[in-house]
Amino acid sequence: MSLPNSLPGPHAPSLDLGGRTALVTGAAGGIGRACVLRLAAAGAKVRAVDRDDTGLESLAGQAAGLPGSVEPHVLDLTDLDAAEQAAAGTDVLVNNAGLQLVRPIEEFPPDVFHTVLTVMLEAPFRLIRGALPHMYGQGWGRIVNISSVHGLRASAYKAAYVAAKHGLEGLSKTAALEGAPHGVTSNCVNPAYVRTPLVEKQLADQGRAHGLPEDRVLSEVLLQDSALKRLIEPEEVAEAVAYLCSPQASFMTGTSLVLDGGWTAH
Repeated sequence: MSLPNSLPGPHAPSLDLGGRTALVTGAAGGIGRACVLRLAAAGAKVRAVDRDDTGLESLAGQAAGLPGSVEPHVLDLTDLDAAEQAAAGTDVLVNNAGLQLVRPIEEFPPDVFHTVLTVMLEAPFRLIRGALPHMYGQGWGRIVNISSVHGLRASAYKAAYVAAKHGLEGLSKTAALEGAPHGVTSNCVNPAYVRTPLVEKQLADQGRAHGLPEDRVLSEVLLQDSALKRLIEPEEVAEAVAYLCSPQASFMTGTSLVLDGGWTAH
């Protein structure tokens, strides 16, 4: 059976996002930085959104010479109106920004719970809301939500993060159902622990929560349920994001692309 004429063949060239505008949140480091560089390498004009202006300046310098371009955009995602406005006119939206605090529920600060849900669930809703009119108008769009294995499985001491990621899964599926008639796909990418500053900070927090020294937290807590005993590299997650923007993934929507090293195989 041959592929439809609208799709490239099995030996198609690498991803081409020339003429497309992408927006990536949490862009100054970790997964977000890798996604910005990958999409710019594919030719996209990337709006790199973060509250870390120094990190964004460094990113823009690193992206010099790539086929696309990087436009630093300093923004605190708790400013929800500004977040929605920033997403206007984007073809590819990558909701990546996140934060973490490891505490038992009875000790979890309510203000931090509120902030986590604002940044990791309400802001993605507002960004999607801001991006959809343009996507619908042109009949094409790609929404990629960086979820987590914690969008599919819970862990103790992470009430806010787990709640936000589970909510993001539902938001992504709803956007997929509504966007399908307009040529817009919406998917989650679900990595396990990625080699990022956010995870490195968790080593100390998890050590305190579990009463373990930091050098044992990685193997005995973070990677306990993973068949592959290593951290994922940010660039591996960025490749999954790029794939979801490709023509070969045009039939993938409303799903979760799991990169968990076998965690959920148990």
